[in-house]
Amino acid sequence: MFSVREVVTSRGTLQYRKEYLTGLRCRISPDRLKRQIDQALYLPSNAEGCPFCRYAVMTVTPTFPDGNRIIRGESVTFPNLFPFGEGHVVTVMTCEHAVVAFSRQQVVDTLLSQIEALKHVDAYPSINWNFLPSAGASLVHPHMQGLSESHPSHIVDLYLAASEQYRNKQGRNYWDAVREQESASDRYLFGDEILWTAHAVPVGEREVRGILPISTLDEMENYVDLMARGILEIIALYRELGTHAFNMSLFFDKSGNDHGFRAFCSMISRINPNPSSTSDSAFMERLHLEPVIMTLPEDLGKFYKKEKK
Repeated sequence: MFSVREVVTSRGTLQYRKEYLTGLRCRISPDRLKRQIDQALYLPSNAEGCPFCRYAVMTVTPTFPDGNRIIRGESVTFPNLFPFGEGHVVTVMTCEHAVVAFSRQQVVDTLLSQIEALKHVDAYPSINWNFLPSAGASLVHPHMQGLSESHPSHIVDLYLAASEQYRNKQGRNYWDAVREQESASDRYLFGDEILWTAHAVPVGEREVRGILPISTLDEMENYVDLMARGILEIIALYRELGTHAFNMSLFFDKSGNDHGFRAFCSMISRINPNPSSTSDSAFMERLHLEPVIMTLPEDLGKFYKKEKK
């Protein structure tokens, strides 16, 4: 499913990895961990002026065309006031402004609200989460963002076309082949119905993917609880490794399509928020689309299994 080219230098071994299906590439440099650029968590807790806190969220945020917002548990969902995509919605997850640990119910309610807000649009949906400013969140207050667009984003477009091509050439589903390979590899973390694995060709630091047995948002409600448990497990793994910030995206095909695609959740860890506002994203990640990775996926799988013994 992927190739590995190793280059030994006087300062360590580099790996250049390429995913055969999509052509996505990355480079892994484990010795860069020695830089220790991540710092202790610095979490700004001042909620003054936060539009997502309860004293403001019901008055300053927009409503859907029917004049309402979606309320479920602690969560509040509404259209994004400053959208950067079609069908752009926001779900404020918690009443609390600064959150370190999430409950399963908070994540479940948020996912269900996102599904409710996105499912009526005939488009390509995704559910996304930037947690903490160093992961690109504009506000500390936890929130997910949903997009439902007429054209798939670049990574989904790659997988849609490649999945269909693989099925036509090989006579089987690509994602089933991935599940078989990954479940027997050092990258496997946990899960069966939703398979969670350290992705072999990461697009970000410590990328973990959860592969679902479905392809569209219409089928998602039955897997929300299991997905929430998996997301929290990965968050806990990141915490054990000392990182708190992360990005998450849950990708789906358009309803009615049959590309041989499977919905999948991608999570990457990000550097902790800190007073110097250091970021772990530079030109390789943002311009070359070849992220520089420090952690070997196999080492992440081994670490997880070791911690669970």
